[in-house]
Amino acid sequence: MYVSLGGPMFMIVVGAILYWATGFELASIDMNTVGLIVMIAGVVTLVFSIATAAVNKKDRDRVDRPPPPRY
Repeated sequence: MYVSLGGPMFMIVVGAILYWATGFELASIDMNTVGLIVMIAGVVTLVFSIATAAVNKKDRDRVDRPPPPRY
């Protein structure tokens, strides 16, 4: 299983742009709050992706490694 880091990084960048680079409200929705929520979701997704990749790497290394030689 391959883990992509592009999605979470994109969410963090879009959230940062909405949080710091915009100052408008759209239909009584504060874009700063939306940006903060998107950034937090991106960070949580990034941490989950890295943790999943680490667990899968341990399992893959254990299965792919040949047994030690018998002396």
